[in-house]
Amino acid sequence: MRSGWWISGGLVAAGAATFGYASVVERNWFTLRRFEVPVLAPDAEPLRILHLSDLHLTPGQRRKQQWVAALAGTDPDLVVVTGDNLAHPDAVPAVAEAFAPLLELPGGFVFGSNDYAGPVWRSPLSYFDRGRAYVQGEPLPYEDLRALLVGAGWVDLNNARTVLKAGGRSVEAVGVDDPHVERDDYPAVAGAVSPTADLHLGLIHSPEPAVLDAMAADGFSLLLAGHTHGGQVRVPGVGALVTNCGLDRRMARGLHRWGDTGAWLHVSAGLGTHPTAPIRFACRPEASILTLIPR
Repeated sequence: MRSGWWISGGLVAAGAATFGYASVVERNWFTLRRFEVPVLAPDAEPLRILHLSDLHLTPGQRRKQQWVAALAGTDPDLVVVTGDNLAHPDAVPAVAEAFAPLLELPGGFVFGSNDYAGPVWRSPLSYFDRGRAYVQGEPLPYEDLRALLVGAGWVDLNNARTVLKAGGRSVEAVGVDDPHVERDDYPAVAGAVSPTADLHLGLIHSPEPAVLDAMAADGFSLLLAGHTHGGQVRVPGVGALVTNCGLDRRMARGLHRWGDTGAWLHVSAGLGTHPTAPIRFACRPEASILTLIPR
């Protein structure tokens, strides 16, 4: 009997220690990941993209703001943000503080569902139910966020398409608003890529395969997404258990070839968490530097 109490007590202690690590240590243990992506012409000089996603900022997260601001020191040619910047009605000034030095660089963005509406508590087990209804919380000041980013010169790519300059190169970029809440309208911006552009980028928050397929079919060679949090809780040796979208869980984070299309997909595990589930395990919060190199 006494050994049973020892075992039960040990399991409780181990569980408490794991939760403490996941909620205090790892979710604040930011890391910068680096990838090389062979998508440029054979004689092209490298181009560096800083990919940020899923900050889920609240006003008091000063450490996260400072860490993001310091990424300007990585000297990217282009900054790409794939949504879910906000997690509080008063978080736009926090985003402004985090992005301040990055806003001096060329950039483009799309929104995620949590830029439009705040968090609502849900059971973590609900993420295994693909058919569950999506419930949105209080409205968030997404137009203030849009004004901040556009006012600094970044390109709004929510159901939009444009050509911008970065690193002395011509970049054709297309994006959609968040498919997770049915705001996407890729047909409105679809069409074959321009052969005169040096690079073709596709931006999306939730990496839904149907939209990724359409972008790749049009010739966009590098697709950037977020939303999955990399699974947020990963099992060593197994990986992500869910992606909260139609993407295969084996592609929940990192760089992958997208099917047999020739396009590359980079999914950021993001820098934040849903405020009602503030934990990460075996899935550190991240930003990424993508160094684009010749094919």
